[in-house]
Amino acid sequence: MSYVIEKTESDNAVSARAVESGLTVTPLTAHIGAQIDGVDLRFDLTARQVAAIRAALLQWKVVFFRNQYLSHEQQVGFSRQFGQLTVGHPVFGYVEGHPEIYSVGRNRKANRFAGPRLVRPWTGWHTDVTAAVNPPFASILRGVTIPPYSGDTQWTNLVTAYRGLSPALRTFVDTLTGEHRFTPPEGAQAKSDFVDDVKRRPLVSHHPLVRVHPETGERALYVSPSFLKHIVGLAPRESEQLLQLLFEHVIRPEYTVRFKWEPGSIAFWDNRSTAHLPPVDIFDTEFDRQLYRTTLVGDVPVGVDGRESVAVEGEPVLAHVAD
Repeated sequence: MSYVIEKTESDNAVSARAVESGLTVTPLTAHIGAQIDGVDLRFDLTARQVAAIRAALLQWKVVFFRNQYLSHEQQVGFSRQFGQLTVGHPVFGYVEGHPEIYSVGRNRKANRFAGPRLVRPWTGWHTDVTAAVNPPFASILRGVTIPPYSGDTQWTNLVTAYRGLSPALRTFVDTLTGEHRFTPPEGAQAKSDFVDDVKRRPLVSHHPLVRVHPETGERALYVSPSFLKHIVGLAPRESEQLLQLLFEHVIRPEYTVRFKWEPGSIAFWDNRSTAHLPPVDIFDTEFDRQLYRTTLVGDVPVGVDGRESVAVEGEPVLAHVAD
């Protein structure tokens, strides 16, 4: 396993698992992101390979694979080795004939919204489907049609972001709850299809601003700029100011990794401890871009005080069951 620095028990444990499984795990930044080599994801993994990949995921929050040319069926098969799969997207549907697959195409969002948008430094950053009471455990995104340039995706480590707050502010945000819901981007108008989809499957939830990771025990600053609308119990101005501070904080460059896609690339991220930013620069080119995502069923977040998230509207996002 190729580590730049090995300095913690966690590093050594992940390294040992990787050596046993024949994998190579190469960290990409100090805090987030690692590339995994030495495995062919078209075929079933061994128990040691599954354990090594999961350990790397928990430590580095997002892991990447190259030269993995999977079919829809093979992506589903790989994903199922790490948990149960949801339907492609609980609000926006799935690829016809492949209910566990969600299409991430170039014009996906452009087809939902119209009009000018209010652009802030954190615009577009989000954790997947936090409007649900049990947001996904993880997402697995496969690159198929990739432009020669533009279209990179970024992720940020919400655990490191939490640790980067002052002790006094950590103590305060430990006590807070936020409301997450699906709405159009600031300033934009929703097109009819978006409105109809949200009406069919409304999702609104209250989550702790700091969630305790169910596997590692780490505290993550659970703020999802695209979904988190206000802090429960604060005055509107107080909520707005605190959220702006937190949103700016979680996207600090030192907490992030930027991934350049290639055909056959796969990104696998822990949705409980990360937020990510889809590319915007792709709309300034004429290039096509097509990726496909599978999503793993998540648990209900738990705050520092031990209390679980609460569904305000809508049902949990459960495993897809074949008809």
